[in-house]
Amino acid sequence: MKITGDQQPQVNETQLGDTPTPTEQDELAKKEAERKELVDRLKRLQADFENYKKRISKEVHVLEERVADWEILSFLPLYDNMRRAFSSFNGNEDTKAFIEGMKKVFAQFDDILRQKAITPIEAVGNLFDPNRHEALLIVPTEKEDKIILEEFEQGYCRSGRVIRPSKVKVGKRQMEDDK
Repeated sequence: MKITGDQQPQVNETQLGDTPTPTEQDELAKKEAERKELVDRLKRLQADFENYKKRISKEVHVLEERVADWEILSFLPLYDNMRRAFSSFNGNEDTKAFIEGMKKVFAQFDDILRQKAITPIEAVGNLFDPNRHEALLIVPTEKEDKIILEEFEQGYCRSGRVIRPSKVKVGKRQMEDDK
């Protein structure tokens, strides 16, 4: 075959071997069916996974609601006792009885915190720890550097984890040159 100028060679498809034989056609049909089956399976798995994520999200939400309800239930007796104490105080001028009632409520509250493994963070007189304390003020002092001088708000831990840091005033030792 001679090609001149702008001519493109003419090639017969049978010369390239593009026409599949019946056996190859069967094989292609099998592969196409297998591909479709795998694509369908993948789509079903994706849909199942999306449904799973939605179901788990709903279950987590329901669990969070139940935990919140359970926590509230533990504080309701405390609330009831405080309400009774205040209502009896309004009708009665017996301040000592009111104070005694509030002491009992406070003790009950302490028991609830202890049952939940919540412990106060020691602050005043201790070395400032940014993992357990939040410094609201830093003031010059003659005492040791970074010692907590005052606690504005009590901090708490639960099972060793800080759930609320103590809000504190920290002393910064003044050097002789700073005076």
